[in-house]
Amino acid sequence: MTPSKDKMNNAIHTASIPVFKQMLGGLSEVLGKAQAHADAKKIDPNALLQARLFPDMFPLLRQVQVATDFAKSVAARLAGVEVPKLDDNEKTFADLQARIATVLAFVEGLDPAQFEGAAAREIVSQAGTPKEKRFTGQSYLLNYGLPHFFFHTTTAYSILRHNGVDVGKKDYIGAY
Repeated sequence: MTPSKDKMNNAIHTASIPVFKQMLGGLSEVLGKAQAHADAKKIDPNALLQARLFPDMFPLLRQVQVATDFAKSVAARLAGVEVPKLDDNEKTFADLQARIATVLAFVEGLDPAQFEGAAAREIVSQAGTPKEKRFTGQSYLLNYGLPHFFFHTTTAYSILRHNGVDVGKKDYIGAY
């Protein structure tokens, strides 16, 4: 039996928006535990916010910014709407929580109907380089957007775990 056209049109929505919501929820919980850890241990929150796994990697704060950038930009491009601009001026755990809430509100506000035809939609990206890349919506989501999103959410989690925050896989995965 062949899937109906409606189901195929919503497949990109189904493979993106619920995943972004789940993982951003997990990231929010992990950041909440990090703030509580810093408070309980009387650690300057900047020690965690500026922590990195290796000197040439982004610190926690930037990992969260980039993860949320991927969630909002991938969702927007697939829905055919303008990518919201965020200022990247967060400095605290509260600021990062507000950023996550803003991105969650944006992705939750996208209607599944906006994703009609998204699998075949051409997406042009210039990710940090002057060289553009062209994708179909499907390959943009599955081969570019989600892998980058997961890399930055995983790295944020790993930075905190490495620095002694009591988080585990259940925290990372979030509610589903």
